[in-house]
Amino acid sequence: MADDSRLSLPPLTDDLVLLDSGLDSLGIAVLVARLEDVLGLDPFTELASGEAGYPVTLGAFVDVYERAAQAHGVHSTSAD
Repeated sequence: MADDSRLSLPPLTDDLVLLDSGLDSLGIAVLVARLEDVLGLDPFTELASGEAGYPVTLGAFVDVYERAAQAHGVHSTSAD
């Protein structure tokens, strides 16, 4: 997405605040939609139905997806 928008990204760390990542709220929404297309799940629908608030940092954003993937039996291909 950064390449598409010609954005220069800061270092991607767990404590990076999402709104400091170079993506605005619309950009984050587009990212969520693209991830849903690729992964077949949208963890934010589940958040809206009862879990605690939305993630503020990149690490928390990734954690939301990891928990949703685990709950839906989607396995990661990355090495931890």
